[in-house]
Amino acid sequence: MATQQNKSALEVMPRDEAKIKKIWKTAGILLLLTLVEFVFAFTLPRGFLLYFIFIALTIWKAKYIMMEFMHLGEEAKPLFYSIIVPLIFLVWLVIALVKEGSDIFIMRW
Repeated sequence: MATQQNKSALEVMPRDEAKIKKIWKTAGILLLLTLVEFVFAFTLPRGFLLYFIFIALTIWKAKYIMMEFMHLGEEAKPLFYSIIVPLIFLVWLVIALVKEGSDIFIMRW
């Protein structure tokens, strides 16, 4: 009978500097977008402009996270658009429902 040799020791792969640099770049971009949101939250008055900026930056961050962490940036464009377009319609639906709800509330009083 031949005995098999099992490798129980972990093999350490060399560091991939390009991947590490990409991770730090992604973290920096997300941090920058979050800081911009934070600054706008304390400097702009509450209103349509602030809400629009928050929604736009949140969608931008979600798109960036999907492109980088879900690896959709390397995928075919139809797959990417099949995820982004429903997201846009979902945001539109939420805005429409909030608008209709507030109009109905105003009409009741």
